[in-house]
Amino acid sequence: MKKYNNGEFRLKDIDQTYTVYGWVNKRRDMGGVIFVDLRDRSGFLQVVFNREFLKDDFALAESLRNEFCIKVTGKLIKRTPDMINPKIPTGEIELMVENLEILGEADPVPFNIYEDKVLNENIALKYRYLDLRRESLQKNIIMRSKIASAVRNYLNNNYFLEIETPILCKSTPEGARDYIVPSRINPGSFYALPQSPQIFKQLLMLSGFERYFQIAKCFRDEDLRSDRQPEFTQIDMEMSFANDEDIMTLTEDMLHYVVKEIKGLDLPKFPRITWQEAMDKYGSDKPDTRFEMYLEDLTDILKDTNMNVFRTSIENGGIAKCLIVKNNGNKYSRSDIEHMIDFVKIYGAKGMAWLKYDDDKFNGVIAKNLEDEKLKTMQERFGITNNDLVLIIVDKPSITYASLGALRLKIGNELNLIAKDKLNFLWVTDFPMFEYSETEKRYKAMHHPFTMPKNIDKITTDPANVLSDAYDIVLNGYELGGGSVRIHNPKTQKIVFDALGLTEEDIKNKFGFFIEAFKYGAPPHAGLAIGLERFTMLMAGTDNIKDVIAFPKTQSASDLMSEAPSLVSEDQLQELGIKLDLKKDE
Repeated sequence: MKKYNNGEFRLKDIDQTYTVYGWVNKRRDMGGVIFVDLRDRSGFLQVVFNREFLKDDFALAESLRNEFCIKVTGKLIKRTPDMINPKIPTGEIELMVENLEILGEADPVPFNIYEDKVLNENIALKYRYLDLRRESLQKNIIMRSKIASAVRNYLNNNYFLEIETPILCKSTPEGARDYIVPSRINPGSFYALPQSPQIFKQLLMLSGFERYFQIAKCFRDEDLRSDRQPEFTQIDMEMSFANDEDIMTLTEDMLHYVVKEIKGLDLPKFPRITWQEAMDKYGSDKPDTRFEMYLEDLTDILKDTNMNVFRTSIENGGIAKCLIVKNNGNKYSRSDIEHMIDFVKIYGAKGMAWLKYDDDKFNGVIAKNLEDEKLKTMQERFGITNNDLVLIIVDKPSITYASLGALRLKIGNELNLIAKDKLNFLWVTDFPMFEYSETEKRYKAMHHPFTMPKNIDKITTDPANVLSDAYDIVLNGYELGGGSVRIHNPKTQKIVFDALGLTEEDIKNKFGFFIEAFKYGAPPHAGLAIGLERFTMLMAGTDNIKDVIAFPKTQSASDLMSEAPSLVSEDQLQELGIKLDLKKDE
């Protein structure tokens, strides 16, 4: 059995004989002496093969190549002063090999693991088992394990029980698309893989367990991006006899504990803002607060301007917002601004107006058309000074927020305004209960239909302005997790279902067993779920969620290593009562 970790040897360990194991990370042949950086999970140890000591075994040492898996025995000695490597923890010592055993030979590898640099993603994912040998990825996966362990320690010490919930569930398509699984025993019927354990964890509260958690696998069939995968992991929690303040306080305390355990940092208290404040100030409900540059409101200034394009949009329910790029106007040419205009169009904006302030006056196309008093009011209200750039969008609130919110992040990155070494946590509260779906022409739950409304009296007359008792935890511009106080009163739940346009049949088919449970003394309860991968990604300082998942999928939800998804045999399909009808594009 392996007893020693290569990266943990120090000067105090010299003059002893050790047997160590690992992979040949890098090999340097100096004639009669061969140096090998021997890698294991803990790091590197230089081992030395000297022809004088090895004699018969030296030919075996000469056969070594990168990624051979070997076992060596020898004496640990202090390096000579000219051979010390201060860049690695074991740089003052080396192992003089007396015996070598090759445990596993390696074919030439498709990339040099010891270089540990960014690889072509398709190659890296095809050979993921080799990719995972790289130091940077190993550190990320180890950090993920430590985070999960710290979470368990904290919750176990706070009266929580770790309880598993089913993976094969009933489909309740109210959010993202379900992954469905056919049942052989019940032909024509299907399970769904859980998008979250939401229903089951609430049922555990009804069952009297009071405090539940689970590091839970979840599945969503949705378009992928750098921070999203089809299967992901949640730190899932639920508490009975608790309100929003209880959950937020406990979660914040847990995150303080985890960050201290993993990174040794003492975090300040997390600030809180409402959803509306976040949108007005940052254009996003997951704002990156590591830099300033806020959305400023121009609606009252432009609502009666002679510029028809602005006035008409505001009269039709639009809002006017701007970003002020302080003291950096000279860094953006007209061509750069045209690229910005193309960028905001991605988010639905019809266009973007702009002004530059130089030589104590506004310049730009609209400076000639906008009334002088409007320009003066803007300059005085926002403290606009020379070399400032003003970027204006007037559109529907959702488009204005999304466009300027995204542009804010783009500019923040371009001008290096974002403090990359910070961990800025933030609570966002008081989310709208509903959001209107233009495609379905109805209101849908912004979180899920079991979220407690705050002002239920408005639910039939003014659903757009009903607030929910929901809260998100945000970290560095990413939604780290979210939760809510749950509806535990059947009458309140019925009112919410009615507002969502669900019929009695819909309710019975989708949530029948769940609703039935609330007739038997349901306690008030609340919960929250944090994305483990996203949390680890941010703690590890990467912007790609694949870097913290051992075996991730590509953007097309495929596994290049195992070649999944794949076709199955006709016999398997017949057993399941499935006949494929794959229509080819004409």
